[in-house]
Amino acid sequence: EGVEGGALDAELRRLCEGGRPTEAATLAIRRLGPELLRFLTHALRDETRAGDAFSLFAEDVWRGLPGFRWESSFRTWAYLLARRAAARQARGEKARGVNVPLSEAGPLSQLVAEVRTHTQSVMRNERRSALDQLRDELDVDERMLLALRIERELPWPEIAHVLAEGEDVTVAAARLRKRFQLLKDRLKKRGRELGLVPSGSDG
Repeated sequence: EGVEGGALDAELRRLCEGGRPTEAATLAIRRLGPELLRFLTHALRDETRAGDAFSLFAEDVWRGLPGFRWESSFRTWAYLLARRAAARQARGEKARGVNVPLSEAGPLSQLVAEVRTHTQSVMRNERRSALDQLRDELDVDERMLLALRIERELPWPEIAHVLAEGEDVTVAAARLRKRFQLLKDRLKKRGRELGLVPSGSDG
């Protein structure tokens, strides 16, 4: 993600500083939208809830990009926004703010709908893995932790930024690494009990 992510950040920043935030948000959703929708679907385990959270996320990107300070990569910030959107969706809240809604953002609104339709269609046709079956037994935070580390391969400081907002990054990263190891051990044991993981497997 390094070089590609750096190029995306540079282009988004150029658009924002040039007074073109809607173009920046459109580019961001086009490039990272499917990845973030997968993250939300794996976390929430419900296509409709994940799609609604994704719409909240996209609106937050659109509203927030002009004021983004670039203290982290856009991708890390996007995962933080997605986690917040998932929490708000779970509480049944509407997107906060006084700006016009995403539905009035023209092409961006259409793009969000396209990403939802295409990505969810692809995911419905994918075979469920043993990990998917085990993931059903986890809570939202545990599923997010697995997705960020195993699927997205984010480094621990970035994971801490997403999942432990407001905490000291070094302390939070160490805590999350320990939680991740305990979670892996638990999943391995449960997988053996369900016959999903060979009894002699260390993976």
